[in-house]
Amino acid sequence: MKAPPTQAQPPLERKRPWHDKWGGWALAGALGLLRAIPPGVASRCGAMAGAVLGQVLPGANAVADTNLALAFPGKGRFWRAQMRRAMWRNLGATLGEFPHIGRLAATTARVKGAPWLRQALASGRNVVFFSGHVGNWELLPPLVARHGLAFAPFYRAPNNPHANSVLCFWRQRALMEAGVSSPPPLLPKGRRGAALALRYMASGGHVGVLGDQKMNDGIKARLFGRDTMTAPAAAALALRFDALIITGHVERTAPACLTLHVDRPLDPRALATTNQQERVACLTQALNDRLEGWVRQRPGDWLWLHRRWEKRYYQRLHL
Repeated sequence: MKAPPTQAQPPLERKRPWHDKWGGWALAGALGLLRAIPPGVASRCGAMAGAVLGQVLPGANAVADTNLALAFPGKGRFWRAQMRRAMWRNLGATLGEFPHIGRLAATTARVKGAPWLRQALASGRNVVFFSGHVGNWELLPPLVARHGLAFAPFYRAPNNPHANSVLCFWRQRALMEAGVSSPPPLLPKGRRGAALALRYMASGGHVGVLGDQKMNDGIKARLFGRDTMTAPAAAALALRFDALIITGHVERTAPACLTLHVDRPLDPRALATTNQQERVACLTQALNDRLEGWVRQRPGDWLWLHRRWEKRYYQRLHL
């Protein structure tokens, strides 16, 4: 009689349906075509495609509308509709610019607040970069790398592994086009990415976090005056490695005309409390405050499609 296994067996790998490959090839082809046309044209085409896509996704629009109403309760339906259209156009433009970001970072993209980057580089300390899905967030890694602070970004891998490979290829290519001979690793969200981040920072590297999505097992912080579960990763990493936190966001002033706004760094050494839990909460709230400030300045630049607040706010949508 066969003895039972002494430990849990690893789950069998899911068989990938044939359309995963087709999806990856289609994405690769689309990005190749966008790369073949000027970046300004690609940005405009993407914005138009985004505007069309936004008209055929009522569920996503409903979530965005509720998010806008929660964040800006004094605004009416017409204003929210304008912001939704701006959001879809920004998302489309971001995708259109995606295969060009390395060249844009090396040529036309500007940085406001570059002295903060130079000071961070001169400090010799680890850096945790924090931003959100604002403007063209894909520009951050190659543009910051141009200032000597190449960082390993966390990213959410799509379910399609072939599409993930295509996106990772273009992200690494953008870094090389920006002048990074040995691009840092990409950090998939989850345990594996967290372990890679710890090893990379322990070796003196820098990491980047897009920290504007809800994390159910995160910590409670305020955003637009409402409690929301927030990922504490940026704060926790900064405290663990005595790293500076640099926050910034990308603004699009015209098609393929992009500016990175860099803020004054947050230094964990300046915190008044020595309690670790309080320190993490304080830094996480400070990051939420900066994110909210960016979004208030240009609401149409943020990706309003994530269910950012508690479930009860979305119950009327049956989501």
